[in-house]
Amino acid sequence: MEDNKIPLLVVAGPTASGKTALAIQLAKKLDGEIVSADSMQIYWGMEIATAKPTLGELAAVPHHLIGTADPARRFSVAQYAPLAHAAIQGIHQRGHLPILCGGTGLYIQAVTENLCYAEVAVDENIREELRRRNSESLYDELKRVDPGSGLHPADRKRVVRALELYHATGMTISEQNERSRKQPSPYTSRMIFLNVRNRQYLYDRIDRRADHMLANGLLEEAAQWRKTATATAAQAIGYKELEPYFLGLCALDEAIARLKRETRRYAKRQLSWLRRAALEWNEREPGSCTELTIDNEQLTILEELRS
Repeated sequence: MEDNKIPLLVVAGPTASGKTALAIQLAKKLDGEIVSADSMQIYWGMEIATAKPTLGELAAVPHHLIGTADPARRFSVAQYAPLAHAAIQGIHQRGHLPILCGGTGLYIQAVTENLCYAEVAVDENIREELRRRNSESLYDELKRVDPGSGLHPADRKRVVRALELYHATGMTISEQNERSRKQPSPYTSRMIFLNVRNRQYLYDRIDRRADHMLANGLLEEAAQWRKTATATAAQAIGYKELEPYFLGLCALDEAIARLKRETRRYAKRQLSWLRRAALEWNEREPGSCTELTIDNEQLTILEELRS
């Protein structure tokens, strides 16, 4: 470990890949505490749709940045990063190993690369105009003004944010990222990337988890939050896919099929983003196992973080 740098273990991967269970297993073995890197689990009250850790999992090891933000207020990576840094520093000061766990690539990158995002005031008229446009039009404009953004055309939310920044400041997201890297990372990081090559295995897990969510009250939770959550929070998968059902535009079975389909698509985008953004990953292949395990050799490697 480099002098004066904080050791940081990162567990990243797509939704339903087993990140939470693996991070808890590692935290128990390595005397760690977990910091969430999930852009939806940060909100309180959205328990089912965001697949938050269960009460038992939360009790097993300390967790941070789970259910701390108001879903009625806008929350961004600019707000997340300083909270995550503070949580990591606190864990380190207590003599424990910080474990950053999640599937929101931008959050992980902001922390591990010490990116600094400034909060930018955006004209609400501009924001509304951008949100009314179709995704193809938005991405065409982004390619024109910032061809090196690295954003995926299906990632509408971040494409809109990048254009909001550009229209408000004249600065592209690429320029902001370059400026934000002026300070070196305060961490020595080792990352585990759950790169699920067996896509059918992952999709089956996603479908089973969606069924479990529905059986445990997802429909009721979505009905509760649909009128109060911000546009950002309302984008949680499981809410927006059910909205046509609540409006009487489709049957419940059709909405559930859309929920599963969009979750699979989201997992594919996560895999693409994480592979593209990562500099060094220790890949783990879940295969067809129901639970990931770390063997003694791998554990020894990870324990070097604390030495």
